[in-house]
Parts: sequence; structure tokens; C-alpha cells
Amino acid sequence: MKFTELGLNESLLKAVKEQGYTEPTPIQAKAIPLVIEGKDVLAAAQTGTGKTAGFTLPLLERLSQTTPVMKKKQIRVLVLTPTRELAAQVAESIATYGKYMSYRSMVIFGGVGINPQFAALKKGVDIVIATPGRLLDIANQGGIDFSAVETLVLDEADRMLDMGFIHDIKKLMAMMPKNRQTLLFSATFSREIKTLASGLLKDPVLVEVARENSTAGKISQVVHLVDKSRKRELLSQLIKAGDWKQVLVFTRTKHGANKLTKQLEEIAGIKAAAIHGNKSQGARTKALADFKAGNVRVLVATDIAARGIDIDQLPHVVNFELPNVPEDYVHRIGRTGRAGMQGEAVSLVCVDEHELLRNIEKFTKSKIEKVDIEAFRPDPSIAAEPIQNGRGGGQKRGGGQRGGGNSRNKNNNSRNRNNKSKNTDNKADKTPIEKKKRPHNPHAEKIGSYLQAKLDNMDKKPNRRR
Repeated sequence: MKFTELGLNESLLKAVKEQGYTEPTPIQAKAIPLVIEGKDVLAAAQTGTGKTAGFTLPLLERLSQTTPVMKKKQIRVLVLTPTRELAAQVAESIATYGKYMSYRSMVIFGGVGINPQFAALKKGVDIVIATPGRLLDIANQGGIDFSAVETLVLDEADRMLDMGFIHDIKKLMAMMPKNRQTLLFSATFSREIKTLASGLLKDPVLVEVARENSTAGKISQVVHLVDKSRKRELLSQLIKAGDWKQVLVFTRTKHGANKLTKQLEEIAGIKAAAIHGNKSQGARTKALADFKAGNVRVLVATDIAARGIDIDQLPHVVNFELPNVPEDYVHRIGRTGRAGMQGEAVSLVCVDEHELLRNIEKFTKSKIEKVDIEAFRPDPSIAAEPIQNGRGGGQKRGGGQRGGGNSRNKNNNSRNRNNKSKNTDNKADKTPIEKKKRPHNPHAEKIGSYLQAKLDNMDKKPNRRR
């Protein structure tokens, strides 16, 4: 099928052609005609499948078909997203494909001044892309009028529920006209998503597609066992020895992201930037733009901030710290290996994280290959200590403190770690890497396909609002 067969106008087809696209992805081929027709759509689609264009293209087509008289503060299309980064990504897609059309759009999210957003809405806007919290603030102050909304899109609805936006969404829905088109895109069809959909959509058409070209099967996964105090040194060596130009690194906490970024720059001489919820929107936008442009070699992110990061040819993802929730591991490594490209996911695992690794392997029903690096073999005398930060287990979020009581053994282990850290953190990263030859893994594609099935079908548990 060609884009010319989907019912798009010449202005949209011209913009699509300029992007080098001639054939739609499966989600685009299925969703675009349905959206143009005015149907409500319930779609299961991952980031990387072309799902953003799957709703932005037909929305722009529908806008071009009518020219209603609009009052001040009224809008025609609303797209709700869970994160600022994803909102900016959707806005970029609309700007790209609608460059030859006459319409007005804007992005609304927190972290920036609210008054310019009020002013823009007063001038008149056709399309609003927003995060729920800031949009509700503006609506409660009478800054926006939803009475003329023709189409509502909930993008990554599962993530919005997971982030605790359900109450904001319900309040916003109560302000919308009942006679509207609603599109809901989600990575999973959990019970919560089905409940949400039943209250919002009318006779929806179900669209489900697997990720194009089974990209998860093209992700090479490897674990390096290493002492916690030497992780940063090993990461630096991997980046330098492999001449990695673009690396997305995950930490569990905001503090950890800041610390690692500073160490990479000041000790290893590697240009890096951090992105997390405590960063201003301007800082987050700049960090992501610099990373995409190649001005920053390493982007250190937490799981929440990384949602919405969509880089077509990202070659390397590193789990500097394993996530407490196995599903997050699958989401993390899904940032690489997109659009049929090869990708590499590396996990640096210390003794504290062996249980997390076992949980991930149990969840994915696969053994992740362990590659021994002679110069960074872990010290077997170091005992594991409990991890009490990051997601999951009812543990406190964002805290950098370790638990585990006041036993003498644990205190001694802590001293050993601190001493080792002092001996390694302040010297140049010059330890040579000598890897054992990695054997070919004939099960890699099968494992990747299973991971993708997990990613497509897992039901995420609701979490506290971030």
C-alpha cells in the first residue's frame, strides 16, 4: 500500500514525500483511513511503529475538510500525552506534516510560564498537545474552551494511568462535548485501559499491530558483572574503547543521574547531560536536542524522563543500574533497535542487583548473556546489600539511602566499597578492557521476539503520581 491510497490531500502527501516515506507502516495503514472516516479507534502500538503519524496525518486531513467559525479559546483537536518530551514529539510531527497547511497549534505543559499559554489560547488555536496537569490548571481558570473539540487523542494512555493522571483525565473529559471522535493509543490493553476506553469511546474499532520488522529481535543484550564502585569506570571504558558516539544511560534516581553525568564529564572527559523530572523544561529540551544533534555523547536519564525519547538510530542503551520492575527493563532496551536497525543493550550489574537480574530473566523467560571482562571482575568478598530506591516494592522513591540495618558486616562492606570508590573514582579511566570472545547466541532472535511479545502485552500496575 502507498500513502497515496490512504485518502490524504496533496499538501500532506507532499510533506510525507519530503520525509522520504512512500509506504505506510502497519499501524498507519490501518489507522489513517479509520480516523479520516471519523471512527473512534482503540489502538495497541509501541513507540517506534510510526503511530504518531498514524493519528497526526488523518487529524490534519480532517481539519482541512471543514472551516468552522471558532470563538476565542475554542480548539478543534486535543492530544493528551503523559510527558513533556512526548508532547513536544507530537507537536514536531504535526509541524512536519502540516507545513503546507493553514492551521495553528501549540504545546501546553508544566515547567514553563503559564501566562504565554493563556495568551496563545486567546489568539485562537486549532490543535493543542498537552499534559493533563497543566491543561487542567488552565481549564480551571477559564483559559480554554473545549466545547468545539472535534477529536480527542489519548497517546500512551497506559503510561498516563501508570503516572496517576486518571483523575485529571476524568475531569477534563467532563468538559468535553459528548459528540466527538476519540482515539486511544496504548502499549497494553490492561483491565484499566479497557475500563477507560469503555467510558470514552463509542463503538471503537480495535487496531493491533506488532512492532515493525520485529525490531526487538535485533537488540543484542549483554550483562557485565562489576563492583558498584567501578561501574562508572567500566562505562567510560566501554564508551571509549567502542568509540560509542551516542549512548542512552539509565539510572534509578535523579541524584544518581546527576552524579554520573558530573563524573563522566569531570573524570572521564566524556560530554554528557542528565534528563529527569527535577530538571527545568528548558534544560530537558536542550539536553535532548544536544543529544540528538551529537553535541552530547551520553544522555543519562531516569525511567520517567526517558518516556517519549524517540531516536530512530540510537545504537546503544546502558542500564547503569537495573530497574526494580522487570517491565521497565523491556521498555528501556526498546529505545534502541528501532525501524529494523541493530541495537545493543548493556547492563552493568553489581552484587546488589543479582536478584533484580534474576527477576528480569524470569519475566522475559530468557537468560541474558554474561560477558566477562578480565580487568573488571567483581570482588567476591563484597556481600549484597538491599536496594531501597527506584520503582517498585512499596519502597521510597528517589531516596539515595540504603537500608538493611546496622550490622557490623554490612558496615564493613560499606567501608570496603567506599575505600574502593576512593581508589578508583579519582583516577583516569585507563584500565584496558579485555573481553572474552563472545560466543554466537543462536537464540537471540527468539529471545528478542519473546521480549517484544512481553512489551506488547504486559499489564503495568498503577503507581503513585509522579
